[in-house]
Amino acid sequence: MKRLFALSILFLAAAAPGYATATPPIKAVKVALKKNNGSYQLFRDGKPYYIKGAGGSRYLDRLAAYGGNSIRTWSTQNGQAVLDEAHQYGLTVTMGLNVARERHGFDYNNAEAVAKQLQSLRQEVLKYKDHPALLIWGIGNELNLQYTNPKVWDAVNAIANMIHEVDPNHPVTTMLAGINQKEVDYIKARCPDLDLLSINTYGGLPQLPKRVRDLGWNGAYMVTEWGPTGHWEGPQTAWKASIEETSSAKAAVYKSRYEASMGKDTEHCLGSYVFLWGQKQERTPTWYGVFTEAGEESEVVDVMQYLWTGQWPKNRAPHLESMLVDGKNALSNIYLQPGTTYTALATVTDPDNDQLTYRWELLPESTDLKEGGDRENRPETMQGLLATANGGQITLKTPDQEGAYRLFVYVTDGHNNVATANTPFYVKK
Repeated sequence: MKRLFALSILFLAAAAPGYATATPPIKAVKVALKKNNGSYQLFRDGKPYYIKGAGGSRYLDRLAAYGGNSIRTWSTQNGQAVLDEAHQYGLTVTMGLNVARERHGFDYNNAEAVAKQLQSLRQEVLKYKDHPALLIWGIGNELNLQYTNPKVWDAVNAIANMIHEVDPNHPVTTMLAGINQKEVDYIKARCPDLDLLSINTYGGLPQLPKRVRDLGWNGAYMVTEWGPTGHWEGPQTAWKASIEETSSAKAAVYKSRYEASMGKDTEHCLGSYVFLWGQKQERTPTWYGVFTEAGEESEVVDVMQYLWTGQWPKNRAPHLESMLVDGKNALSNIYLQPGTTYTALATVTDPDNDQLTYRWELLPESTDLKEGGDRENRPETMQGLLATANGGQITLKTPDQEGAYRLFVYVTDGHNNVATANTPFYVKK
């Protein structure tokens, strides 16, 4: 009777709020970077782990379903929720630590401010270090962009050293905007506590394996951003508007760049994170995200599924052949008269012969232009100037006000797939 009574008390206590339950504690999964005969490989829980990742924390169910295995963040914002959801879908996380940038006004000569930042980051590391989804710590993002003070690398190394002291289970890296000799030399000299290097690159991805070797980096590295031709890399109009690739042109370059680089360097490259598994405004609302604001999937998503799994999806996105305004393409420096009617035409096919729906949008050219992925505001849609005609053809009445504009088309197939394109033009009398 006493034994039964005691068991009853234990049961009631276990059910009481705040009492420790039988749920096993969260336990870190050991991640190690190993070198063997000059080659580097990542191991997770003792098993080889090659990163097939994406930057961003949205649509994680789709990422897992399409063959991805990891995500990358730029900070610990909503860190617990991000890690929990990633773990739910069997994904890992390269967790970013938001480190102050010199171009945002941070002074790396200010020892007190640097020490305060280190202590703050220590708390973040302690908070998340034992989560089973954690893969790698990423110190800052593109700290080499528009900087002058090499002491930033001393701070990076101090952060790396701190992480190793409190978290023996996860490697540490920092993310560079491109790669050049100066940064490689600084990091080799000033950041001995980094385990690997991370590089953000776009048009230069196919040349990256050779470039890394030529610059003297003999350690491990991963690619933490790659994607379409960057707005700073491609052609511009006469009025300095960057010309964006269509979604179909992007799909082709994503595929060719990945195949030319990933898997070519089996000695040093640990994998990559495609950019961006989501949507953002950066120069335009469609430039970098592989999804639209409505969550529709572009042809790039099809390509990533193929690259990760070797299989194309059963239903594929529409393919956009061309977009013309007044019979001219985006490279033609299109000047139009104010308050005048013109025709725009998008030529699109669908691999599955799905019925296509077209929606068009007119925006003023964005003037909120930042660097390094900083947040930009989306221009407001202009109303009352578009009248749909037949299929992919539309009638555009130009604004009365002189200036730069951009016409967008979104073509959907009824299966949440989309093709996108935009054409910049300038209204001038």
